[in-house]
Amino acid sequence: MTMTDSALFTTYARAPLAFERGEGAYLWSTDGRRYLDFMAGIAVNALGHAHPHLVEAVKSQAEKLWHVSNIFQIPDGERLAERLCEATFADRVFFTNSGAEAVEAAIKTARRYHFAKGQPERTRIVTVSGAFHGRTLATIAAGGQEKYLEGFGPKAPGFEQVAYGDDKALEHWIADPETAAVLIEPVQGEGGVRAFPLEVLKDLRRRCDETGVLLVLDEVQTGVGRTGHLFAHEAAGITPDIMAVAKGIGGGFPVGACLATAEAASGMVPGTHGSTFGGNPMAMAVANAVLDVVLDEDFLPHVRRVAGYLNQRLGGLVDSFPDVFADQRGTGLILGLKAKLPNTEIIAAAREEGLLVAGAGDNVVRLLPPLIITEAEVDAAVDLLERAAARVRAAHAAKGAA
Repeated sequence: MTMTDSALFTTYARAPLAFERGEGAYLWSTDGRRYLDFMAGIAVNALGHAHPHLVEAVKSQAEKLWHVSNIFQIPDGERLAERLCEATFADRVFFTNSGAEAVEAAIKTARRYHFAKGQPERTRIVTVSGAFHGRTLATIAAGGQEKYLEGFGPKAPGFEQVAYGDDKALEHWIADPETAAVLIEPVQGEGGVRAFPLEVLKDLRRRCDETGVLLVLDEVQTGVGRTGHLFAHEAAGITPDIMAVAKGIGGGFPVGACLATAEAASGMVPGTHGSTFGGNPMAMAVANAVLDVVLDEDFLPHVRRVAGYLNQRLGGLVDSFPDVFADQRGTGLILGLKAKLPNTEIIAAAREEGLLVAGAGDNVVRLLPPLIITEAEVDAAVDLLERAAARVRAAHAAKGAA
């Protein structure tokens, strides 16, 4: 079945490629070809494909219980929440099914906090250009990108966006008495793998403390070890008031969460929020299994070590192809190559060579490998990227000669 006769909504420009199985950092397509996966389902498959511990968790839980609803207690959800709180700044957790839902919960938590404190006028959420916070009506308003807003009616009110790097505008809106929270990604993934400098994050925390504005971090893409820290903000030595997480926490299973301090979550009393599927027993079993691996004392040091090696190899790639790549950016295992030639062509050429990478804004090729990759797999990926870059460079040279 082709896209023209598919029964699916035509909201995705899908590549003509389908996979039937995966193992570790590799995928096998339906025609039997092997691909090195440096997308990880867009930072979702943190432990790669078919990780034995996750497979066992799914099998075991599937034979016991899938869903009961949040009318009842869910022991594995209580356990997962306790583990997340022990490992982070948080005192409270609300479980969701996706990153967009986690961000929605974070927005509601921030606004409800000020309402409960007798300041219902404090509803504004300040965001930064280039952000991507999800696809719901509220989260596309928070992201502010016209291409996602077009055609969906009036933009949801209560969001003020400032340009990336415009500290004066950010300071202005933080000081405004109607501002409830600042919502940012420590590293903008979709926006072009743009990392906020650590000093900016520290200063942002200070400004929020001075004004009573809540600091909300969207760590949907950067969390659960992706940057070499359990969460990206830890590198700056700060903590948020509220944090949205998803993607890697489920290792491929749909799980999201909104984490908050007890103070920030104090307005979220019974009846203020809910989810039918959020925190279901199956999701909680898988997420607990992910934490078993990620919280092991050797896991994050491995991520930092292999990330350093990948960053070094990418530096050599940029030096070797100055007419294809402008620079490298990012941190940990959320890395980008700013391209001089169309990133779509480089991504397609890499796929032809057997490497899967993603695109991002600002003409960036984004690398999001599973966190379990080895140095040997890094070498293989960079070799394939070299071949892809050479192919694209040659194609453009031929066009120029013609």
